[in-house]
Amino acid sequence: MVPRRWWALCVVVVSTLAWARGETVAGQASRLYVGNSRGSNVSVLDLGSLKVVGEVNVGQHVHCVALTPDGHVLFTTAEVDQNLVMSDTRSGKTIATISLPGKPNQCAVTPDGHFVTVPIRDKDSVVIVNVDERKIVKVLPIKEPHNSVNAGSNQYTFVSSMGSHEIDIIDFKKLDYAAHIPVGGRPRPFVVSRDGSTIYVAVSDLHGFNIVDVKSKTVTQTVQMPSQHPGPPRPREFETPDTYTHGLALSPDESELWVTSLLDDCIYIYDLKSKKITGRLDTGDGPNWVVFSPDGKYGCVSSTDSDDVSIFDVKKRTEVARVKVGKVPKRIAIAPVDATSQSASR
Repeated sequence: MVPRRWWALCVVVVSTLAWARGETVAGQASRLYVGNSRGSNVSVLDLGSLKVVGEVNVGQHVHCVALTPDGHVLFTTAEVDQNLVMSDTRSGKTIATISLPGKPNQCAVTPDGHFVTVPIRDKDSVVIVNVDERKIVKVLPIKEPHNSVNAGSNQYTFVSSMGSHEIDIIDFKKLDYAAHIPVGGRPRPFVVSRDGSTIYVAVSDLHGFNIVDVKSKTVTQTVQMPSQHPGPPRPREFETPDTYTHGLALSPDESELWVTSLLDDCIYIYDLKSKKITGRLDTGDGPNWVVFSPDGKYGCVSSTDSDDVSIFDVKKRTEVARVKVGKVPKRIAIAPVDATSQSASR
């Protein structure tokens, strides 16, 4: 049974989260994994050469791209095949394929690699997969789920409910919900601060994002980004008309939030200390997902309508490469290069 005193549970969640993110050596090169949502593969980019160096075949219509912190295991979901696929990033070979009960969306893996959560969009549920046992160990109800995010905790993971306008916290010790957090709108992509206290969430019909305090379960601020082309967004084949932004990411030092704009085909940079938009960087057509390299040197953005990835030098605020990948790239993730140097070549 889901507990009723959410405020008390939120205090416990925020105060006890074990945010143990894997650290990498400053300047260490990384590999970028790009899920091609209208293809059957994940493109692999080397951030040293800024080129595509391989691909991993994972199943039709890739939705999720997630990695263990050591970069050894890649988790993907295939919407057509309705599978969760585990791949060895060093060999590019499939480790295991786990059948899912419906159409999967963005999954998340715990740092220890023990649990994976997979939202099942058409079944109003999220499944918890025990990776060691290669099986689903719990199915939780959730209205119109979309994205699952793990911010570095082995006990807690966040999953969004578009139907309930909230983000829910899953407790792996209980295999149940620990809290339900209203986010002030229909949640799209979101990120969570390292200490688990704050959620930054894009919501439908907003060219910007909401800032949500987890402990009090309240929206503390709505940030409206500027726009050169006032909404609504022009029609796009791969996105709903109520989506003004479909990607955001915290810089590794948590000083900045980078947010995509489907109105202006760019990234807006929000400084968390000054609480102001401090930069704008042009991307490809239809910017979707955002990640940073662990050392903070690069910011990477996938673009669905131009089938490419923009790689930015964060300090210089310049695009250093725009790399063509597969069909309609969406979810992206990064792993240390030393863990993936044996990736399968094309």
